Amino acid sequence: MSEIKLPEVELNIYTPREPVEVPVVENRICSKASSPNYVRHMTFDIGGTELENHVRVGQSIGILPPGKNEKGRDYKLRLYSVSSPTEGEGGESNLVSTTVKRTIEELDDNSLYLGVCSNYLADLSPGDTVKMTGPSGRRFLLPENAHDFNYIFFATGTGIAPYRGMIKELIDAGFENEIVLVFGCPYRTDLLYPNYFESLDEEKDNFHYLPRVSREDRREDGSKKYVQTALWDNSELLEPLLEKENTLMYICGLKGMERGIYTALAQKGLHQYLDLREPAAGKKPTEWDDRDMKRYVKPSPRTFVEVY
Repeated sequence: MSEIKLPEVELNIYTPREPVEVPVVENRICSKASSPNYVRHMTFDIGGTELENHVRVGQSIGILPPGKNEKGRDYKLRLYSVSSPTEGEGGESNLVSTTVKRTIEELDDNSLYLGVCSNYLADLSPGDTVKMTGPSGRRFLLPENAHDFNYIFFATGTGIAPYRGMIKELIDAGFENEIVLVFGCPYRTDLLYPNYFESLDEEKDNFHYLPRVSREDRREDGSKKYVQTALWDNSELLEPLLEKENTLMYICGLKGMERGIYTALAQKGLHQYLDLREPAAGKKPTEWDDRDMKRYVKPSPRTFVEVY
């Protein structure tokens, strides 16, 4: 197997104490128009700042929302994954993008909780400015020798953000190996960037898009389709790819999604993507409890995980 060489990156050029102010240049819905959830693709102009040419896909940018919390303190920094390629949105080095979902939740007392930063960002228009920090993150990156590998990307929700940038970066550079994107969401209207990924699946023989819509689609046994069930339902595509020595796996999205993936990998004997430690190593994967998953079932160097 080729050595995995992660690139050197710069971190925290701008900090919460010394952020940089940049304008919004794009703010558009990136889910199906009929979705009850509001997920937006946002692009910022970082031209003339130290961020330009220093943000890699797989990293995050930070946003400082204005205002103070109930204790009178400034709102805390929120991190958002970069969804544009390293060279910039649309190949423009001064443009960096991210994916933002409005957080709107009903509480037990029937009142609504509105996520501070997500709603602040979603309300902005081109020309408005934000205070930005970053970049952050040095682990969830494409290798320097990215074209030596195949990729299986698992995503839920806005965890698809880094894969949009990664896939664009690979495809635009003439990538010839295999890429599989497994994306999970509750409803078909929640598919993010669907036009791009569907068209790419049709155009490129080496790109495979596997949407998993858990509350609408059912497997043959009647159970729901989750990202991990793709390892069983699409085994003819995935197993030969997983068995290759030059395949890497990335997992990004809601915390806990990795559990089902790890369990399925172990059941299939694909231990090269896991670092199993005792006592979990001596148990059946279906017997792993929360303690095992937290302490003794870890990703191997071939598996990259970013969950929140």
